[in-house]
Amino acid sequence: SILRAQLPGRPTKDCLFVDPSRDGKSLLKIWNINKHNGILGAFNCQGAGWCQIDKRNKVHDASPNTITGSIHALDIDLLADVADIDWAGDCAVFSYKAGELIWLPKSAALPVTLNVLEFEIFTVAPIKNLAPGIAFAPIGLLDMFNAGGAIEHLEYLSSLPQYKDADVFGVVEEKWGPECLSESSSPLAVMKMKVRGCGQFGIYSSKEPKHCSVDAIKTDFTHDPASGLVKLVLPATEKEWHKWDVKIEF
Repeated sequence: SILRAQLPGRPTKDCLFVDPSRDGKSLLKIWNINKHNGILGAFNCQGAGWCQIDKRNKVHDASPNTITGSIHALDIDLLADVADIDWAGDCAVFSYKAGELIWLPKSAALPVTLNVLEFEIFTVAPIKNLAPGIAFAPIGLLDMFNAGGAIEHLEYLSSLPQYKDADVFGVVEEKWGPECLSESSSPLAVMKMKVRGCGQFGIYSSKEPKHCSVDAIKTDFTHDPASGLVKLVLPATEKEWHKWDVKIEF
């Protein structure tokens, strides 16, 4: 199924008073929001545009230049609405075509270089501090344009009192019982998500998880310590609109 975002796509504020098809220097950037992260597309549309005289699209530059621009977390206007109430502004940014995950600090810019008619799509996820040394951000299905559209619900549990406050992720701590904890010892933190779709699923984690499970079955995963990208595979299912229960334990 199509992973639709919550709103119509909208240009970023810095695109409103430039001409990304004619000025030879600007990228077109379009943002949207999911339930738990945002999406930002960057496009090099230089070289052709609407002609006011001929009333049609015309090529005005047969050899447009490569353009370098930048993206910021706050290019997505409503990102703070899906973040934790005490969000510090840091984000995990996953680039669809490059397949790279980057920590983007608050107010920092990520350079983007595109040839004509090239594009890149970024999933921008607010980073949540779960416990000392454990930071987390939900990305989604890595092979889809709108990766974060796969995440329908997200909640967390921390065993440390100062991290237990309910937030916009929809935490209801009473839901968590002993069955959520490992048999050997209680985890410091647990993330639980409902996800639709199949394929490679990714999250950002500053620390390697102890366990990952899908529908209560432990599953293999990989963790890249350099980027923090955790990958696991959601299998295909014949059930229409099935939502996987994905649990990450630290």
